Amino acid sequence: MTSQEATNPFRKFVSAFQYSRIALQIVWDTHALLTIVMALSTLAAGVLPAAIASIGGLFVDAVATAIQADGVQAEQARGDVLRYVLIEAGLVVLMTGAQKLNTVCQSILRVLLGNKINVMILEKALTLELAHFEDSEYYDKLVRARREASSRPLSLVIKTFDLGRDVIALITIGLFLWQFSPYAVLLLAFAGVPAFIAEAKFSGEAFRIHRRRSAERRMQIYLEMVLTREDGVKEVKLLQLGKMFLQRYVDIFRNIYQEDRNLVLRRGAWGYVLGLLASAAFYFAYGWVGFAAIGGAITIGQMTMYIAQFRLGQNAVTNSLTAVNGMYEDNLYLSNLTEYLDHKVPEQTGDKTAGPEPTDGIRFEHVSFHYPGSDIPALKDINLHIRSGESLAIVGENGSGKTTLIKLLTRLYRPTEGRITLEGMDLGDWDIDVLREKIGVIFQDFARYQLLVGENIGIGDVKEIAREDLVEEAARKGMADEFVKDLPDAYNTQLGTWFKNGKELSGGQWQKIALARAFMRSKADVLILDEPTAAIDARAEADIFSHFRDLTANRISIIISHRFSTVRMADHIIVLEKAEIQERGSHEELLAADGQYATLFNLQAQGYQ
Repeated sequence: MTSQEATNPFRKFVSAFQYSRIALQIVWDTHALLTIVMALSTLAAGVLPAAIASIGGLFVDAVATAIQADGVQAEQARGDVLRYVLIEAGLVVLMTGAQKLNTVCQSILRVLLGNKINVMILEKALTLELAHFEDSEYYDKLVRARREASSRPLSLVIKTFDLGRDVIALITIGLFLWQFSPYAVLLLAFAGVPAFIAEAKFSGEAFRIHRRRSAERRMQIYLEMVLTREDGVKEVKLLQLGKMFLQRYVDIFRNIYQEDRNLVLRRGAWGYVLGLLASAAFYFAYGWVGFAAIGGAITIGQMTMYIAQFRLGQNAVTNSLTAVNGMYEDNLYLSNLTEYLDHKVPEQTGDKTAGPEPTDGIRFEHVSFHYPGSDIPALKDINLHIRSGESLAIVGENGSGKTTLIKLLTRLYRPTEGRITLEGMDLGDWDIDVLREKIGVIFQDFARYQLLVGENIGIGDVKEIAREDLVEEAARKGMADEFVKDLPDAYNTQLGTWFKNGKELSGGQWQKIALARAFMRSKADVLILDEPTAAIDARAEADIFSHFRDLTANRISIIISHRFSTVRMADHIIVLEKAEIQERGSHEELLAADGQYATLFNLQAQGYQ
């Protein structure tokens, strides 16, 4: 939406309907019957006020006739008075019912639609690649889409219906006022235009301010999380970070508040001044109709009706222009939602479920990779072959590319150059779900799910999450069973502190849960452990890896570790340095080569002497 569109009233009026069809389609798909009922009740609420005002004028004339007449004429006039009272009361009952029915429909639709939009946003999130979540600009799109877009489609539809109601009301009122004077209709039509132009400017400015603040609001949310979640509170207290983070939170608020205050003050001042013009137009018409009645051009009842019609018409003009302004603003916010939902994500999946050479294992062929926006390679010309049934250990300093290599193998990223094959077929040709079922991986920064113990382990293979025997077997392999049995409800114990009766675990216990989760993937042909025992004591590590080879005898196993007691068990070892493979071979071969591996091994060995 350009600044020209924000300030040009005609462009603004046209752009107000840009997303109406999309919004109506979403609301219709949410609940068609409620949408129809809401449209009909809105239509009724638009026609009935003018009819009520018309009956009110007839009622006043009937009362005047009854006062002045006598005999049969007076009796007939009194009958007319009673009839008009009953008709108007009936119309008021209908109008009140229509308004209440409309409110009920809106309330129900608001709940249903909020859920539908959130599901649409989350479904789109499932199709995104890891790079999207690590891209701050795209993440801002996600934040903007989630912030208000869930309520905006219904708001846009409601305002569209309201605009239709007001237009119908204006047409009906215009027919009555035309009988008095065509100029009264023109006066009514143009009375609200100045306020509309002012709102056009300020609503566009408000949206641009909110859009620009996405990063600031995310920072506020992050600071709230750090100050209130248990995984950040320890360091916040010990390092005395609380006051500094709170001050940053307050500073962000002050910047936002100052800008909002200035906008509200300017918007309010202009709204007041231009609102006076509309009031002046009404009172001009008020006096005009009054003098027409004095001159005998119209009756007292007609005077009452025209004044009521003009008041209703003025409200309808104001409401319709307000609706257009609101529709324009809703369109601006809906542009966030459509921008997010329409983002083209490259097709992640092929359609193959098996490779032509099942025993060929994994190959990296001249693989290089750059993270988006970085000129420095995270991996450079990697050539590697891991045969079926073999184990590989990856060693290297932090930042050398170890975890990046695993992310490429699991298709979280795609190589910038070269290709990776599994069973003789490029990873891009594999069905993504089948590929990831063949790989069991646990990263060092594994998730600590606020779920039951059994669920925390079982999600390693979602299809088998209900199999208690498999969950318990995976727990034994991951050495988690020895402490799980001592928990209050064993495998039904709630973990974490977010929910009632939740039990917090130590770092080492959480890591054993994560290891069990990896072993839960019993059908996987490839098992990857990225720093699998960083928080486990040396004895527990020795116990786990003493039978690790047996557990992965017929599978490919890849281990990233800084502990050489683990690394030396692998069939092959590679040393990554500055994104390249510097050395490769068995433990004995690398020690004999007396290179980087030997240096690191000897440094670690000295620590145990």
